[in-house]
Amino acid sequence: MTVSTADRAQVLTQALPYIKQYAGKTVVIKYGGNAMISDDLKSAVMEDIVLLSTVGIKVVLVHGGGPEINDVLVKISKEPKFIGGLRYTDKETMEVVQMVLAGKVNKGLVQRLEQQGGNAVGLCGLDGGMIKAKKMLSEPDLGLVGDITDVDVTLIRNCLDNGTIPVIASIAAGDKGGDVFNINADIAASRIAAALDAEKLVLMTDVRGLLRDKDNEDTLISVVHVSDVPGLKRKGVIRGGMIPKIDCCVEAVRRGVKRTHIIDGRIAHSILIEMLTDEGIGTMFL
Repeated sequence: MTVSTADRAQVLTQALPYIKQYAGKTVVIKYGGNAMISDDLKSAVMEDIVLLSTVGIKVVLVHGGGPEINDVLVKISKEPKFIGGLRYTDKETMEVVQMVLAGKVNKGLVQRLEQQGGNAVGLCGLDGGMIKAKKMLSEPDLGLVGDITDVDVTLIRNCLDNGTIPVIASIAAGDKGGDVFNINADIAASRIAAALDAEKLVLMTDVRGLLRDKDNEDTLISVVHVSDVPGLKRKGVIRGGMIPKIDCCVEAVRRGVKRTHIIDGRIAHSILIEMLTDEGIGTMFL
């Protein structure tokens, strides 16, 4: 499809007020799901992030890497194990998680951002004492899965002040020393956004957002007030895998993040559509 010069001008004109609004503000993006698997979508995400950074928006990228972790576990003849949607993480699995997230996935994202003209640095929760955690108490036991106890964003702020995009892998140091913990990337992004007093937290996922009818994508709920969430849970609108994601959004808002969003990472340039257009995309929590 050919886009006319007039259409391009219209797009830029519509984006300008949003660029002015967010210039100098911090946005935390949690990157995962299908957008991390498709090469075309991965390129689109990197382009979006570099564009936002170029126009003066401070972007922090927090990522997981479940499919890549599973691939390595299978290669060493270890079956991935999940309980209630969370990865059971014994010591051997934690070594793979640390190697894949803080190594291959993290540095691969940094390289892609650099290829798009960005200035990025790869970090994980171990760097600079960024994320501290304790063992998650659960039944059944999840192994080395952690609950965050503290977030120190000094290193992140230093990167942002220098015009660098921090790319953060979601692992944490034990608050008592010694252990390394696997942290849910949504939770890590939520706590980092709150500690940074971010303007926005954006969670990329594989659905359009919160649907009133999970089988009908035309029933998207565009705006949800935090006070409405308990009622939506009681009605069964918020259920299953959406519960922990929405809990992260609610927690971030309660901790001071201005707005949080769940957006469809299957749509190319969904970040720009959400941030720089009148229509937006996905579900926003206030």
